[in-house]
Amino acid sequence: MSDSDRQSALAALVAALPELDWIKEAPKVKRLSRDFHWFSPVLKPQLEEKFAELAVRPRDERELTHIVAACAKGRVPLNLRGGGTGNYGQLIPLNGGVMVDMTRLNAVTAMGHGTVRAQAGIRLGELEAHTRPLGWELRCMPSTWKLATLGGLFGGGFGGVGSINYGPLAAPGNVLSVRMMTMEETPRIITLQAPDALLLHHAYGSNGIVLEIELALAPCHDWIERLDTFADFPTAMAFADALARSPGMVKRQIAVFAAPVLDYFTDLAAADVAGKHGVISVVGSESDALLSSQVAQHAGRNALHFAEGENSGHSLIEYCWNHTTLQALKIDKTLTYLQTAYEAENYQQQAVALEAQLSDEVMSHIEFLRDMNGSITCSGLPLVRYSDEDRLNAIMDIYRANGVKINNPHVIHIEDGKQGTVRADVVAMKRACDPHNLLNPGKLRGWEVRETLPDVSIPGVN
Repeated sequence: MSDSDRQSALAALVAALPELDWIKEAPKVKRLSRDFHWFSPVLKPQLEEKFAELAVRPRDERELTHIVAACAKGRVPLNLRGGGTGNYGQLIPLNGGVMVDMTRLNAVTAMGHGTVRAQAGIRLGELEAHTRPLGWELRCMPSTWKLATLGGLFGGGFGGVGSINYGPLAAPGNVLSVRMMTMEETPRIITLQAPDALLLHHAYGSNGIVLEIELALAPCHDWIERLDTFADFPTAMAFADALARSPGMVKRQIAVFAAPVLDYFTDLAAADVAGKHGVISVVGSESDALLSSQVAQHAGRNALHFAEGENSGHSLIEYCWNHTTLQALKIDKTLTYLQTAYEAENYQQQAVALEAQLSDEVMSHIEFLRDMNGSITCSGLPLVRYSDEDRLNAIMDIYRANGVKINNPHVIHIEDGKQGTVRADVVAMKRACDPHNLLNPGKLRGWEVRETLPDVSIPGVN
């Protein structure tokens, strides 16, 4: 479509739907077209000039249906955004078009015994504020839970706080169903039960418009947040591993930080953490007293300790997962990061060996979780002293040579990052639900080779 044809199509959209909350001012549209892709010095120059041409905030599902139908008819690309806290340029449009801000679609639509269904635009903090008074909390939430939306977590997230118990979001039993809309001139509303619902997971909104997600919940606990420090990285890892493997210890979060990562947490400087190796944990109040002896056994020291609401600053969760990278980049903008997945059988040895080998360039940050099979393992989000892309790739190759998988956060295509391969079923979902390739076009490499892929039937969709 030529530029003039595109502008005509966009003008026709606004004219046909004048009652909608359109955002036309270029600075506001550009702001809504941003996420945290600038964590990557590789993605930043590729995406810094990519913006939508128009934005809109639907107030309800009816308005969203009108937007989708009009864009499909005019062949106008459409991207979805929630809180914009993703790190890979998930929401950034490669081909302009319309940016849909989903944050007004934020209702809890059903609450069951240990389950909740909510609209995609609800912020995760607001969702848990709804469930906790009823005795339930989220099984998995990112460190960005105050801003991140449910749809954003599902569309581009992996794991987070709670994954030490329940694994990543995609682990069987966490996501129960998804209600979605197709990108067609006459949009269809489809409800997919798990596991088919997960064909939309971590697809960056490229193969269907998620309206509602049904989650399984966890029983509430009274949590204590802790930061314990240790003299060296192997000891910090050993302490964290002992906590992770203690089945009777109630916990929600365990993260290990090699020195000098804690130095970047300037808000915590008064706790005397500079130069130390640290473990941030979130443990149940019933287990907290027992942890002191484990810290002592590893010659550690408690630096911070508080219950929910006792600390006037950030929650310690906001120093974990990819908030670690954000905190460090506030101090040193030359840093970047990687995403690594260790082997369940020998993650501790791998992490210690790579820290010793690369500590001049890479500062280890390890997150404990359960894998898709329920085994305790680790993911890493290490900070990297960036020099150039060739050296960044060489560092990733060193991890791979040591048996550690890389989920590359410095690539645009879904398959080049976490997904790892072209999946015929994910592409089949897009063919059935977005036949004109209007949803976040350019992110799903499989679309380019779709004719070579086997036919896959998805019940209730095809």
